[in-house]
Amino acid sequence: MTEEILLRNCKYVVTMNGEVLRDRDILIRGNEIAAIGERLEKTGLMIDCHDKIAMPGLVNCHTHAAMILFRGLYDDAELDEWLRKVWIIEARLKPRLVYLASKLAIYEMLSSGVTAFIDMYFYPEETAKAVIETGIRAMLGPVFLDNFYDPREVRRELEEFYKKYSNSPLVAPIVNVHSIYTCSEETLLIAKEFSDEKNVDIYMHISETRREIYECKKKHGVFPVEYLDRLGLLSDRMRLIHLGWVASWEIELIRERNSSAVYCPTSSMKLATAGFFPFKEMLRSGITVGLGTEGAATNNCLDMFREMKNTVLLQRNNYWDAGVKAIDALYSATVNGGVVMRRKVGKISEGFLADLVLVDADSIRLQPVRMSNILSSLVYSATGADVAMTIVNGKIAYNREEASKLKEDAREIAKELNAFINEHATD
Repeated sequence: MTEEILLRNCKYVVTMNGEVLRDRDILIRGNEIAAIGERLEKTGLMIDCHDKIAMPGLVNCHTHAAMILFRGLYDDAELDEWLRKVWIIEARLKPRLVYLASKLAIYEMLSSGVTAFIDMYFYPEETAKAVIETGIRAMLGPVFLDNFYDPREVRRELEEFYKKYSNSPLVAPIVNVHSIYTCSEETLLIAKEFSDEKNVDIYMHISETRREIYECKKKHGVFPVEYLDRLGLLSDRMRLIHLGWVASWEIELIRERNSSAVYCPTSSMKLATAGFFPFKEMLRSGITVGLGTEGAATNNCLDMFREMKNTVLLQRNNYWDAGVKAIDALYSATVNGGVVMRRKVGKISEGFLADLVLVDADSIRLQPVRMSNILSSLVYSATGADVAMTIVNGKIAYNREEASKLKEDAREIAKELNAFINEHATD
């Protein structure tokens, strides 16, 4: 028998089809949204949602989940210094630590309404294990990073990872390339070859800092996005992360090649990478833009509600106008996240995967709540703490009323992670 969940009488339903519905039921059958309506037939598990806002699950389009291990470490360092210090510790990482840290990060994401994330980190098998155990949705895979791994070995690991997870309901394989400054041209072409063969998307940090731009121009005679295009990497399978120092003509290249972008505003501000992600220009040109937190080490937070708010505030501050709206950030965190992942997520709509979030409509932070201010309140007022329940793939992955076991497990994980940091961290 197909498992069913009925979300009864949701106070508000944010469909992301451009409308907010009032007093609606949502029927989940198996892993899909089967129906949205009034007074649907009671079946299976029924959840009273008269005081809840139902919204699409948030998609964190870029993070390094296990880097929650480094939360609060070297918080006042800029990117280059921060990377040098962290890479020393990362060289001592063991698989179990990545598993534990990934699990802790997933707990935080689920408890704050994230139903899917896209990850780039070492030992992806360990993160995949944590994903399956917790029931979240994720895309991940081995990382091309020349100062840590032989690219040919990463290629072999990718083959095995792809074989194991290409048909998984929760884990999807991707090609992770750290950056053009940590990967040679040969490495980039090896990554491209695998992407071409398997039709798998490539995720890559690009144009993040001014130094990266200068060094690329000096070495290759072109800017980073142009360099990727020269090598044939720009395509509808390319996901470009950061783009804080992208040139106007590179935006046109991204549009022409149908590549996608991922914006991580909070991390960029915290690491003082400066530059400016041209959010408005990209949306107007039709480029799909998703949002990401980066890791909890460079953001200190995996809360996508805060990321949405920071998206709008930073854009308005830099544009000197209010052209970027709350709906733009919410759309990027939901609908566009689904497009970036190539999954039917990001909308509460019949036939879409049942990845959705119930937000406490009675939260003091949201008062006075009303039909006309729901969307802006979710972006400007809500935080992850307002999430009451997170449903992924048709199953309850987080329930605030039953979170005591999760908190206890998180405390035990933190003890082991702190023991490692206390042993290996330097001033």
